[in-house]
Amino acid sequence: MHELKRILLVEDSLNDVELILAALEENRLANEVVVVRDGEEALDYLYRRGVFKLRREGNPVVVLLDLKLPKVDGLEVLAQLKADQELRRVPVVILTSSREEQDLLASYNLGTNAYVVKPVDFHEFVDAIKGMGLFWAIVNQPPPGSLPSLHIT
Repeated sequence: MHELKRILLVEDSLNDVELILAALEENRLANEVVVVRDGEEALDYLYRRGVFKLRREGNPVVVLLDLKLPKVDGLEVLAQLKADQELRRVPVVILTSSREEQDLLASYNLGTNAYVVKPVDFHEFVDAIKGMGLFWAIVNQPPPGSLPSLHIT
């Protein structure tokens, strides 16, 4: 059996991190989720530098990216990711509380694969994360040559 790829969660809110992890676990998604708290850490992880210099090789199967981040904002992370030949095929899901049209347009113009607004209601939030997990685990077709990377137990 092949090794399951990681999900990269870029989120600065501890409450949202806990909700997202609980929703993915409740959905029985078996992949490791790597959590980073700001855009600079996300780029360090993706480019294997700094504290992530020695991490296992391979790109995450999907990046769940908040827009409003400390140090480097989510749009800049997205721009760098999609401009990079090695990383541009990594799916990025913007997961944000922003309903601003300019953020939505900028995200799609930079190449995001999906834009999900975090619901305020707890149960709606959990349902949205579970639905997103199912999409990337079962529905989405990865690029040719990719192994199935998400697994529900």
